[in-house]
Amino acid sequence: MTTLPSASKTKKKRQHVVWGVDEARKFLEHLRAADDPLYAAYVLTLVLGLRRGEVLGLAWDCVDLGGEQVWISRQLNRVRGELLHRETTKTDDSTASLPLLGLCITALRHRQRTQEEARKAAGAKWRDSDLVFTTRNGTPIEPRNFNRSFEVQCRKAGVPRIRVHDTRHTCASLLAALDVHPRVAMRILRHSQISMTMDVYAQIPSPETRKALDRLNQSLDGSSEI
Repeated sequence: MTTLPSASKTKKKRQHVVWGVDEARKFLEHLRAADDPLYAAYVLTLVLGLRRGEVLGLAWDCVDLGGEQVWISRQLNRVRGELLHRETTKTDDSTASLPLLGLCITALRHRQRTQEEARKAAGAKWRDSDLVFTTRNGTPIEPRNFNRSFEVQCRKAGVPRIRVHDTRHTCASLLAALDVHPRVAMRILRHSQISMTMDVYAQIPSPETRKALDRLNQSLDGSSEI
């Protein structure tokens, strides 16, 4: 006779570890200190809650650093063996811009500089794509490689290993810790009611956490050290 797993065990098995603010901060501090080329990509996943395909498909023509906003209009995914860069399904959420917070702007400006350095180093091997996140030769990043890099950096940072998709669940708490205005957070989180956002903002981070995030928010000019 086959014994079926109990409902409680099945439910427990499906649960995934979710980072708190301190794990997210520790992870980003590690990447910044290591000057990881994907630092800005993980900032966007954690702070704006972007999906893997949205981050890898982000193009510079959808980023307005001066106006402090970004449009998530395309995704990069591998579908039936083919790497596709295509538009997202048109909805009110996808056509509206998202505000770029200071931490995102700092990281993206640094990404601009490192990408230009990579372009010069690659010379004739460089392939223009206008993508924000590329390989050292300018080609799109393979989604599976993005996952592998994330797992490696989780281990090096000493934080629990989670799926890239699960980083989105940390976004709300991180916005609260960054002292983002609830109305701005509501827009980022796509909440339909401000009360949903305020439930998250009831969780007050420690002064140490705020100071650590402030250090991450500082310019990356001159040094990668925290």
